[in-house]
Amino acid sequence: MTPHRTDKKILWTIFLTILIDMLGIGILIPVFPMLVVPHSTFRVIPDSWSAAQGFVMLGWLMTCFPIAQFLCAPILGQLADRYGRKKILALSIGGTVLSYILFAIGIVTKNLPLMFIARALDGASGGNISVAQAVIGDISSPQSRAKNFGLIGMAFGLGFILGPFIGGKLSDPNLVSWFNSATPFWFAAVLSTINVILVIRLLPETLHIRSENRIDFTRPIHNIIKAFSINGLKSIIPATFLFNAGFTFYTTFWGVVLAEQFGFTQGKIGDFYAYIGIMVILAQGLVVRRLSGKIQDYKVLRYSIIGSGLCLIGYYFIPVSHPNLVYLLPPLMATCNALSMSFSAALITRVSPPQIRGEAMGINSSANALAQAIPAILAGYIATHHARLPVLVGGFTIILGGLLFRYLFKPGRDDIHPREGV
Repeated sequence: MTPHRTDKKILWTIFLTILIDMLGIGILIPVFPMLVVPHSTFRVIPDSWSAAQGFVMLGWLMTCFPIAQFLCAPILGQLADRYGRKKILALSIGGTVLSYILFAIGIVTKNLPLMFIARALDGASGGNISVAQAVIGDISSPQSRAKNFGLIGMAFGLGFILGPFIGGKLSDPNLVSWFNSATPFWFAAVLSTINVILVIRLLPETLHIRSENRIDFTRPIHNIIKAFSINGLKSIIPATFLFNAGFTFYTTFWGVVLAEQFGFTQGKIGDFYAYIGIMVILAQGLVVRRLSGKIQDYKVLRYSIIGSGLCLIGYYFIPVSHPNLVYLLPPLMATCNALSMSFSAALITRVSPPQIRGEAMGINSSANALAQAIPAILAGYIATHHARLPVLVGGFTIILGGLLFRYLFKPGRDDIHPREGV
């Protein structure tokens, strides 16, 4: 098999891997808000708890995943640089399988501590995305890098089309009598098992220069320091940190807003996120792939990040009396997000030497995980004042990230391979 055909096989294997992984995540989206909102048949918190207490609990539950990911993803990144991408990718997805099983049991038994443990386990084994991104970095040429990351963005989008839609249906007892809030998690466990098999059977090893460094278990803390000190990364990570932090404010409680203020059922929430997924797919196919190699990555990011923030502010002002207006913003938001995610990942791999690319993506994952953990906690408390307030905070946080990127990233100074940004 020629190198070109091998690279295409690897690319499509990673595409399927991330697609299945995102399906597993996406099918959970419609269920999470229904676990805490008042009068929900899926409510798992005690009846004596107020809505505000439920919001705080949801914030902490959502935080378990990124905190564990913050602590463990850098370790997985180092292991991937030392022992190979394939083994670590299969191992991390295997942990995800177990976490879904435990969470389903936690829902059925209304065992909150078990649900927290399950989310933490998923986060601890959740280095699969960063390892998959390192694989893409391994096989991408300068000209194809953003385009290849755009294809991965399409996998994200497709996962968010099918995932929430399937999750909404699998949790609907009106569709099938034995469906309940745990059914999507059982299905996610099956999908992730298939994902492990795909990696083992189809993915060749892409790491050719292996790291000889010892595994540093204090890397999570060092990563945050490195993220703000390594040339190139220090000009990108602060902005992506704020971008992910702002978006976490939105994702943590927008589903709750849809359920509580707009009266969406879990099925309708799933349909809404599926619609966003369609917009992401269109944005990746029609915008990202067309701009890849034609416009410098940092120039795209200067506008796309701020655009995402403005969209979230727009969400905040949608009146309760006009619920259909929530469908107007996703096309613009999906375009800005697709551009921001694809071109920031491409820029990070471009400014990172090949032998530490896995580590660089691990540093990025650490920063992103911390960016998700802090807002998830804060969002629960902010939402006790007004369920939609975290969305407004998220919008301003993202705009701050966009302004910071404009100020920090200097072409030529921060580029290792400046010509690759074209």
